[in-house]
Amino acid sequence: MIVCSCNVISDHDIRDVVSTDGELCSAAQVYGCLGCTVRCGLCSHSVKRILEERPARRARHLEDLGATAARSA
Repeated sequence: MIVCSCNVISDHDIRDVVSTDGELCSAAQVYGCLGCTVRCGLCSHSVKRILEERPARRARHLEDLGATAARSA
């Protein structure tokens, strides 16, 4: 599925880049690896969602949420 119509980037393109570079943490970094830049920005939420799908990243995110909730209680 095309995620970014400005740059014609598919979800498969993004997942391929994300799976090879575990250090990516922003849409701008993903686009940089794909050799383009964010234009209109409508796709940035989808790119961030794909980034959050990574198992290690997701586990860290859930831990951060738990720590934040514990501090708030």
